[in-house]
Amino acid sequence: MTTVIDRPAAAAQTERRRLSHEQGFWAVAFAFAVSLAFTVVPTPLWAIYQRHDGYSTIAVTIAFAAYAFGVILSLFLAGHVSDWLGRRRILLPAVLLEAVSAVLFLTSTGFGVVIVARVLSGLGIGMITATATAHLSELHAKARPDASRARGDLVATVANLGGFAFGPVVSGLLAQYVGAPLRTPYLVFLGLLLAAALAVALAPETVAATARRYRPQRVGVPAAARPRYFAAATGAFASLSVLGLFTSLAPAFVAGTLHHPSRALAGAVASLVFGSGAVAQVLLRRRSIRAQLGTGLLLIVLGLATVTAAVWTASLTAFLLGGVLAGAGAGALLKGGISTVVDLAPAGIRGEALAGLFLGGYLGLAVPVLGLGVLTQVVSAPVALLGFAGAIAALVALVSRPLLRR
Repeated sequence: MTTVIDRPAAAAQTERRRLSHEQGFWAVAFAFAVSLAFTVVPTPLWAIYQRHDGYSTIAVTIAFAAYAFGVILSLFLAGHVSDWLGRRRILLPAVLLEAVSAVLFLTSTGFGVVIVARVLSGLGIGMITATATAHLSELHAKARPDASRARGDLVATVANLGGFAFGPVVSGLLAQYVGAPLRTPYLVFLGLLLAAALAVALAPETVAATARRYRPQRVGVPAAARPRYFAAATGAFASLSVLGLFTSLAPAFVAGTLHHPSRALAGAVASLVFGSGAVAQVLLRRRSIRAQLGTGLLLIVLGLATVTAAVWTASLTAFLLGGVLAGAGAGALLKGGISTVVDLAPAGIRGEALAGLFLGGYLGLAVPVLGLGVLTQVVSAPVALLGFAGAIAALVALVSRPLLRR
């Protein structure tokens, strides 16, 4: 007896099992936040790797850069393909890549395994970042067609920095107060990542798959808008450079230069920085894009100046204050940059344009922090940080005019 499958009816039944567009919006936001939170789980753990497994400062920097390399490679090769393959088809395997990375962290603390896990995590995030941002914007538009885009933009950017804030504080607390500090945080986040994968699988698709010849990432914005686009990408470079500082070498500054070795404190410092970025985005959500950009540029410079002074004077209080200011500036600048690009890019290439923006941002996550790590091998930490802060301040000055032009 032959069974005949009614494919249209089966497809319709599958769609009925999916979440609504409003529910899917929050499901994707959850997956976005959890995936980004997982990437910073190692932040308060690097000191344990150094003590138990002999990692040097430069090894920690290389492990951090390996993640950024994976993100950059993925953004260049795959960050834009959801524009024609579909959002969910890219998000689901990307979240599962994060889960594979968590499994690798659970199997070994060896440097080679950690490097592979970090690269895989970066590959997943490179697929997630622009795709989830575009997916959230589209789900919000379908759920609330008469509403402005502001809510979708805000949730996307808060999920981004909120995830970064959530990861290190949970990891630091687990490492400080629960057994097996190099296992337990990864086990907890493996469970969260599997839940996130299920959430993505149930979310509605917003892009119909179309046949298109594959090509690597390219910038897809009108020629007249490119100066402003590249200024926004440079702003993202500066923002993620600052955030990268607090997820890579800042714990070493706190434990070494400032003499506070607590793992929970190391995680709390990073969470404070990212949390202030998320709060700044919420507080500035009703301000113009120009006001968000201007506030971000100013606070980044003030924050880095305060952090540098804190390291020179060995003041934890000033370090925390500078971190809050710098994090708020990075959050405001990143949100303003994303909104700028969404305004500049036509809907059909929005994912591609956002991938280009995040490509610039993650170059900032890798290059300056790697340079800072190398610099600490030849000069003192305060001198190295002074050079880092000066370079980022120069970048901010360079992009301020095109970004703030009316």
